[in-house]
Amino acid sequence: MNFNIGMRIPPKIGAEGMEKIASWASEVGLDILDVPKLTPEVKSAVQNAGMEVGSVDVENVAKLFSLDEERRANAVTSLKNQMTEISELGGRVLFMCLVPEDHTLPRTEGLAIWKETFPEIVRHAEETGLYIAIEGWPGPAPYYPTIGCTPETLRAMFEAIPSKHFGMTYDPSHLVRLGIDHIRVLNEFGERVNHCHGKDTEILQDELYECGVIQSTFPEKYLFSEGSWRYTIPGHGEVDWGKVAVRLERLGYQGPVSIELEDHRYWGSLEAEQKGIVKAAAHLRSYFK
Repeated sequence: MNFNIGMRIPPKIGAEGMEKIASWASEVGLDILDVPKLTPEVKSAVQNAGMEVGSVDVENVAKLFSLDEERRANAVTSLKNQMTEISELGGRVLFMCLVPEDHTLPRTEGLAIWKETFPEIVRHAEETGLYIAIEGWPGPAPYYPTIGCTPETLRAMFEAIPSKHFGMTYDPSHLVRLGIDHIRVLNEFGERVNHCHGKDTEILQDELYECGVIQSTFPEKYLFSEGSWRYTIPGHGEVDWGKVAVRLERLGYQGPVSIELEDHRYWGSLEAEQKGIVKAAAHLRSYFK
């Protein structure tokens, strides 16, 4: 099976404007663009380059976990309006990370709020033909408040809402840094994968000795790190992309593998970002094309 390869748009490439972004992405052989916002202009630029829109970001997700009921209700209305607009423009996958606006909110409380607010949102996703893909970034240190970043919470969420319209962005980089078996996650939750990120994580053994699995006390040596690990492009970390590809194929996954560029070696300039995307895509193609 051939999978489409795409990317989330990193900042320097993003500053070029959507027409140039899509044109360059097409030239280097990408098939999909994940976009921060879907508008008629964005859709046209992507299609004119012979590409397709992948995931679409949504706004004000953090407010869905507000302790203020009115603020929370307004956030639900806002999200549903966004979903309707995205659906009307042909969008299919909604990308979101469920990080509460109050980072000190315990995950148990965040999960309780989620159980109240999300059934209505998922019903709207079903009505509009959209698929929600939550990402497992655990959130900012030191609280790591994200809902749905571990198997125990994913299991509880998928049991509470069995609809395939509520699923996950499979991003193995977060699982590796958390010490979670990224292949086992696919084996258990693969049917709920609505999107996939191409990102990797290197475990830094010397730094692991220095600070363990908690955030380092002193400044990290690298960008996209908290001490004992660093995010990388695919192929520079611990993820077994061959096994990931085999399992996604067995599951019948139809979506793309979208590169999320977070690697200090390919950051800080347009040329560096472009080089990182090209290298990441080349590695992924060896397994997914």
